[in-house]
Amino acid sequence: MSAVVTMEQVILTPVMRPPRRRRPRRHTLSPPPRGVDLAAIAARVTYVGSEEHKSRPSFAGRPRLRADAAKCDPALMDPQRLTLWLREAVLTGHVGAPWEGGFPRYAWRQVGGIWYEGRLTNAQQGQYKGYPVPEATVPPLR
Repeated sequence: MSAVVTMEQVILTPVMRPPRRRRPRRHTLSPPPRGVDLAAIAARVTYVGSEEHKSRPSFAGRPRLRADAAKCDPALMDPQRLTLWLREAVLTGHVGAPWEGGFPRYAWRQVGGIWYEGRLTNAQQGQYKGYPVPEATVPPLR
């Protein structure tokens, strides 16, 4: 006994295509593009922070803590120290694609047993924000 399929069922049935990922997976280590010097990139990156992760006024501006955002430790208020952490992450190659404007979108650094993810916010100036992340979300680093 065979089932009868109507023309309407054929037309309305979605076609499933195999996944084709065009951009690199998020949270994966990515080597720099050919000819990119990580030391030169590290010298140019800066940490500017984001008021979306702050619960009190800071160098990043007035607090606008999002309900779904990781709250920044209030003790981390020195942008020079945070820029140093970011630069160390880039120098060690703990970066992830995509590369935008010559900078990696992501960088990872562990400090005091806590993992932080830096995310590119301004590709023209190499500015990043950062936030704590669970260790399980950090890619295996070399």
